[in-house]
Amino acid sequence: MIVQLEHVYKNYSRGKNSVPVLKDISMQVDKGDYLAIMGPSGSGKTTLMNLIGCLDVPSEGKYMLDGRDIGAMSDNELADIRNKYIGFVFQSFHLLPKMTALDNVALPLLYAGVPQKERRARAAEALKSVGLEERMNFLPNQLSGGQCQRVAIARAIVTEPALLLADEPTGALDTASGNQIMDIFRSLSDKGMTIIMITHEPSVAARADKTWHILDGCLVDGRGEEVQHEQGEE
Repeated sequence: MIVQLEHVYKNYSRGKNSVPVLKDISMQVDKGDYLAIMGPSGSGKTTLMNLIGCLDVPSEGKYMLDGRDIGAMSDNELADIRNKYIGFVFQSFHLLPKMTALDNVALPLLYAGVPQKERRARAAEALKSVGLEERMNFLPNQLSGGQCQRVAIARAIVTEPALLLADEPTGALDTASGNQIMDIFRSLSDKGMTIIMITHEPSVAARADKTWHILDGCLVDGRGEEVQHEQGEE
């Protein structure tokens, strides 16, 4: 498996009070899985995504990512994990406005210390894989929303990450552009990439192979059963 959470809790301090957001989450994701996680606003789905993406750490419990104990890592080690092993796709793209599509995609390789010639070649190949070989030298404001999201996907996969995390990847797009993005995710999944996607849209979640739900900080599978209970019975 690539992701394993064991009895994970996440609490946030509010004044003198501790507010529970995630409650006894246990889950596992195998390599090559394509999973959608759905939940209403305030359910804890973004907090869960932040934990899986090593942007935050649990208050209690254990998180193993591809055999590595995330809770035992320093901030610098977590940053290295995020850059080398995890690709992120967000609703709002997060492209740098003064950089071309090619340079935006190459940026993670720059942080990883990849030589310029190699990183530009790999960035060009990633853009080609999402159908933007003719838009490599365009700035974000010269691209449509769907094209910007495809640049963001190319940037997320250029490091060949072990895990791709997508937070509402179609939320800012029209239906046609959203379908193009989901087609790309399907292609990536078919090639063996592990994908965890957060969405509030049932039609988008239906494009994944599995759908789980998070309600009031508790994770349940597509049948409404608590995931940790199901796993404990296997």
